[in-house]
Amino acid sequence: MARAIWKGAVIAESNDCETVEGNTYFPPDALKKEFFVDSSTISVCGWKGTANYFSVKVGDDINKDAAWVYNTPKEAAKQIAGYVAFWKGVEVQK
Repeated sequence: MARAIWKGAVIAESNDCETVEGNTYFPPDALKKEFFVDSSTISVCGWKGTANYFSVKVGDDINKDAAWVYNTPKEAAKQIAGYVAFWKGVEVQK
């Protein structure tokens, strides 16, 4: 079971994750939605496509743009469509 943890809170957990470029991507149903806030930030990867971001909120602490998702990735990354990955201090345990 993989878990994403920030500020002591488990914000996502699943047995059905995908790994791409060393990042663990969690399926949408693995997210504990109460910890996620939409962000207007986007980025573009040449082979995966456009990523949208979420900030992670635990209590009064906000980790801006600490999670990203490729909602409609390019064909080469179709296995991570809708899956969410983390950075900026979010610990992923496997």
